[in-house]
Amino acid sequence: MNVVEVTGFGGPEVLAHRRAPDPEAGPGQVVVGVSVVDVMSIDAQLRAGWGREWSPLAPPYVPGTGVAGHVLSTGEGVDPAWAGRRAAALLTGGGYASRAVAEVSTLVEVPGEVDLRDAAALIQVGPAAISLVEAAELKPGARVLVTGAGGALGLPIVRLADALGARVTAAAHAPAKRAPALRYGAAEAVGYDELDGEFAVVFDGVGGQVGTAAFHLVALGGTFFAYGVPSGSTAQADPEEARRKGVRLVGMEQVRFAPEEFRRLAGRAMAEAAAGRLATEIGLALPLEQAARAHAALASRELIGKAVLLVTAEDTGEGTGEKAAGVTAR
Repeated sequence: MNVVEVTGFGGPEVLAHRRAPDPEAGPGQVVVGVSVVDVMSIDAQLRAGWGREWSPLAPPYVPGTGVAGHVLSTGEGVDPAWAGRRAAALLTGGGYASRAVAEVSTLVEVPGEVDLRDAAALIQVGPAAISLVEAAELKPGARVLVTGAGGALGLPIVRLADALGARVTAAAHAPAKRAPALRYGAAEAVGYDELDGEFAVVFDGVGGQVGTAAFHLVALGGTFFAYGVPSGSTAQADPEEARRKGVRLVGMEQVRFAPEEFRRLAGRAMAEAAAGRLATEIGLALPLEQAARAHAALASRELIGKAVLLVTAEDTGEGTGEKAAGVTAR
């Protein structure tokens, strides 16, 4: 099978296209013929060597934690009826490949109405967006701030919050990133240097200095969600200020799920996508062997929405990589 692996810590150039043996499903597992794989910011951060103090990854390794395709085979203890189904899965790694092993506990069926590209783009950000917005308990008319609003997770948060009647301010560093947030339902879109006012809820998808500035805009009794790390760190929310203002602080735990909860949220995300109520932008779609280009686009911080890699999934009947080479926007 085809894989792209990290050959050493460094820039995008350390990603190399290789051939590898086909995997086999063990107990409780399936082999997915991958049609599309999600590209996450953390993929690029880990490839560059960030997080080595806690990450067990060491080159060479195959990155990729969210895939969509068809189930090719099932392991012991797995319902054989899964074979042939369109499915999306959350992996611990190994997704930049034409075949990937997934635990059945993190496997969800993809409805026929949902394109496999969209399924891969949503398999991680969809559950996260639903979990964050559910936890916010938004009331109609509530003022909400979303930082990183033009990103893959920010856009579905904007859409879900708007659907609940919130008045959403979308913040992003460039006009090109703010425009899609307005299409997704934001009442206004601003640059980070224009942040002002008070908000009942802040969803911080950026972290660092931007997230810290956003924290100070939470109103009395409000909620601050700190889950973004593309800047290299989460926001520095002052616990004493939060206590004084009665602000509820919610961290990364809100987007980390046990398998059962993940399947519930992922199943709901696929259903919402099938009904047209949940989506994110796919701003870049490239063949698997061009993974380095996708990582470079993430590093530029100019990407709108999500990057995905298109794979010629072997023996699935739905290979997408060859015909989709060169597609760069949706």
